Amino acid sequence: MRISAAQKTENENRIRAAMDRLLRGEMPPGGKCDIKTLANEAAVDRTAFYGTRTYAHLRAEFERRLQALQQAGDIPDPHEAQIARLKAENAKLKDRLAKSEQTIDELTDFRTQALARLAAQHEETVRLREAALGTSRVSRPPTPRTTVIGTCS
Repeated sequence: MRISAAQKTENENRIRAAMDRLLRGEMPPGGKCDIKTLANEAAVDRTAFYGTRTYAHLRAEFERRLQALQQAGDIPDPHEAQIARLKAENAKLKDRLAKSEQTIDELTDFRTQALARLAAQHEETVRLREAALGTSRVSRPPTPRTTVIGTCS
């Protein structure tokens, strides 16, 4: 079924208005920033956007504008923005977890080395004490005898 020029112009105006709303981030409930939602919002058959159909040039314009926004870092679809934010947060958390695991490994190694050193020091202390007790038989020189030198009478 062919549409008149006036109907085509009216449809294009509705499509452009819906396109602007979607690219500003005004999504309908359950909608995304895509051709399907654009067609639903403009009340136009989605197949009219593909191939050499009536509104294929508007699909190309929509995709070009959407890509330009995404390259500029602006994601109009709140759902897609949330996904991008969560992916970035997930990457940060994975990095943080890896650093924490590395720190735990380093501290575990340090603890093991410290315990080994303490055990070695304890053994050395025990050995030195035993050696000191074993040689503690210090002989004292005998006390000198005092001789009385007698007086001769």
